[in-house]
Amino acid sequence: MKINYQPFLIAILLSIGSVTARADDQPIEIRKPTTYVVPVSISDFAGEVDSVLKFDLSVLGMEITSPDKAAYLITGSQNGRLEGRLTAAGANQPLWARAYAGGVARSQAHAFANDIAKEIRGTTPIFQSRIAFRLQEGASTEIAVSDFDGYNARVLTHDGTLVAGPCWIPGGRELLYTSWTGGGEEILAHNLSSGQRRVFANYPGANLSPEVSPDGQKVAMILSRSGSPNLWVCNIDGSGLKQLTRTRDDDSCPTWSPDSQEICFVCRSGRAELQKVSVSGGPARAVRVAGLYGNLTSPDWSPDGKWIAFASGSRNFTICVVPAEGGDAQRLVEGEDPCWAPNSRTIIFGRQVGNKRILCLLDVPTKHVKDVRQISGSCSEPSWAR
Repeated sequence: MKINYQPFLIAILLSIGSVTARADDQPIEIRKPTTYVVPVSISDFAGEVDSVLKFDLSVLGMEITSPDKAAYLITGSQNGRLEGRLTAAGANQPLWARAYAGGVARSQAHAFANDIAKEIRGTTPIFQSRIAFRLQEGASTEIAVSDFDGYNARVLTHDGTLVAGPCWIPGGRELLYTSWTGGGEEILAHNLSSGQRRVFANYPGANLSPEVSPDGQKVAMILSRSGSPNLWVCNIDGSGLKQLTRTRDDDSCPTWSPDSQEICFVCRSGRAELQKVSVSGGPARAVRVAGLYGNLTSPDWSPDGKWIAFASGSRNFTICVVPAEGGDAQRLVEGEDPCWAPNSRTIIFGRQVGNKRILCLLDVPTKHVKDVRQISGSCSEPSWAR
């Protein structure tokens, strides 16, 4: 679809007004467009730097175009270190000019893209963050980590068995996940630096879906030690185990509110629905999701607390979002296993392509989708380090 950029460009220029020269580290007031594709041009860069900038900015709903059609001009140079400038179309002076030194060219380009995205979109930087995911090759599955775009992928486990549900412990140095290495289900804690693992939970029956609270103090998980799979919570050291739900239904997929006080989860009693419960206990209550009638699964609470992303369907799933307090659901794109980025704008999710699964990045306001770098094997159950 051909987009008419003229109204967007006019609106942006009017909101900017006059631009004056300033020190590189001083902020500038700009109205940040959010819900439409922003045209930008990239000049003076080549090779990996050029490709990284184009990928990163397109992830946040920006379209690379020619300078005469762009709302922002991205220019600079690269020679051992990257020097970058961001200029609003029609302005005589750059909004800012910055230099990025140290590390490889790819890392410098990600840092430059982070600053551009913060200026234009007003978002938390995500381009130097990491993801964990489930990697399947043949009959076995392993846990892997990579940069957010799929580069620098590293397989952490080599057990040749089944694993599921990786989640990050805040700080990015450890993961929790379910493993069948010992013959039954157990939740393991895995140190990424040393490779050492320890058993976090190994109760009779199911030990599934660990999810660490944003404050790093507690872990929610699904255990069937009392019969049906129910929601339990404990301290980060494994102590203080407490049962939060007590039903004969199948509970699954816990996700924490940003203040670490509530947990949203899936309760299946016939049709699977979303429910919330306080971490201190009490009755669970349904999350109203209007406009959808299929099974709901895989909720993930946005870091800003405003939205819950989830998948809806049976055989084929659609990524949706609903206000955290409940309300009308928005259908976004086909896929499953959504997980919010730290910016509360981008979602990573999985989708089927041929006979394998790949990971994709969704810019929620514009519904723009980019595939991450193709990794050998099928990738699913992504978890974004926050």
